[in-house]
Amino acid sequence: MKIVRFQQNDQIQYGLVEHDRLYPCDGTPFDNLLPEADAIDMQSVTLLAPVCPPNVICLGLNYRRHADEIGLPYPPEPLLFMKASTSVCGPYDPIVLPAHSPDSIDHEAELAIVIGKKAANLSEDEADAAILGYTVANDVSNRAVQFSDGQWMRAKSYDTFCPLGPAIVTDVDGDNLAIECRVGGEVRQSSNTSDMIFSCCQIVAYISRFMTLLPGTVILTGTPEGVGFSRKPPVYLQAGQLLETSIAGIGTLANPIVAA
Repeated sequence: MKIVRFQQNDQIQYGLVEHDRLYPCDGTPFDNLLPEADAIDMQSVTLLAPVCPPNVICLGLNYRRHADEIGLPYPPEPLLFMKASTSVCGPYDPIVLPAHSPDSIDHEAELAIVIGKKAANLSEDEADAAILGYTVANDVSNRAVQFSDGQWMRAKSYDTFCPLGPAIVTDVDGDNLAIECRVGGEVRQSSNTSDMIFSCCQIVAYISRFMTLLPGTVILTGTPEGVGFSRKPPVYLQAGQLLETSIAGIGTLANPIVAA
């Protein structure tokens, strides 16, 4: 099942996509999603971020080859931080380079887990039932702020720094998906979620042991190797480029980069 959130005229609602046709729905994916009988043209609507998350929880250093490229040991437990929910934007929305250190903004292609129901204290075996599905994300980061602060939330939480979309897909294996990031058409990251240190169910169970997961919570599962700051010399995002993040079975999230 492929779930989208869209706007048509002044109305925002969820829909199901089947064979490139969009079926508007009553309700939400977190209660009772009821598709209408008649489909509408996808080109007649504006796709939005597929969820408005109450929390955006993120993992650092969750890909083996990413930890290797920056010379850090694999973490013994998931390394967590958060992004502000106000950083969320959707497909084709611009990512705005901030006035503060605009020349140090980096890309991080990521698989995002979307939680489907309230959950706490889950075992790994129970975690899968709490997952609604998966979407595409990019954990855009201000490296100058990140490295000067020594913690990550401010660097990750600028408005537009959490693009999500284009859809939530419910029937894919989150632990075995090809993932790619392109900047201006150039491939910058190319990997597979099978390189993650902690699986999706391990991540969800771990987080649920110390905080209640609410419906719509988004969990970014970490980024693979190929980020801009690890290159010699570093390569960062520039106004005028198109940032494309693709995950097999889910789709491509495209966002233009613009100056403040």
